[in-house]
Amino acid sequence: MARLLRKNGAGEPEVLELNLGVNYLGRDPENDFRIEHPTISARHCELTLTANGVLLRDLGSTNGTFINDRSVTEAVLEVGQTLRLGDVEFLVDAIDARISIPEIERDIPAPPVVLADGAMLCPRHAHMKVTHRCKQCHSILCDSCVTRMRRKGGKMHKFCKLCSGDVELLADEKRKKKGFFSKLTATIKLPFFRARKD
Repeated sequence: MARLLRKNGAGEPEVLELNLGVNYLGRDPENDFRIEHPTISARHCELTLTANGVLLRDLGSTNGTFINDRSVTEAVLEVGQTLRLGDVEFLVDAIDARISIPEIERDIPAPPVVLADGAMLCPRHAHMKVTHRCKQCHSILCDSCVTRMRRKGGKMHKFCKLCSGDVELLADEKRKKKGFFSKLTATIKLPFFRARKD
């Protein structure tokens, strides 16, 4: 982590560990780092810690901000430099930002069971056949894993319950889909479909 070491003469140096983002230094107790010294302004300067380094900006201090005895209003700090606020000196010990990305553990479902006819069973609902695939997370889904929503006067939209992505009907299910006329003939026996007797 980015650190400044305040020189204290013969004693151990005071360590200022910078937080990610903006850090205010000055005499006022509201600052992130309060420095009690008559040559330090109430809000003397700010140090912004990012992944790219530490940016120093003087905030209109009375006695100035210096890097290696050179007056600055804005500068990028480097390791080994001496930073002076008024008459108080700091050594720039480190400038790296420790940014950690937490690991997200995600349960991986068991692979689907494939039946003799080639149909798959849903990994989340073992008794239901897979009918859809999510376009976003690529999970295979049964009808229970699909959220349906119809807008007023519009067509039906289908979403994945796992990630809310759009889903598509699997190719096998598209072929199985029957048209209106085939559904009608399956439920109603019409006279002209009777077998002719010769």
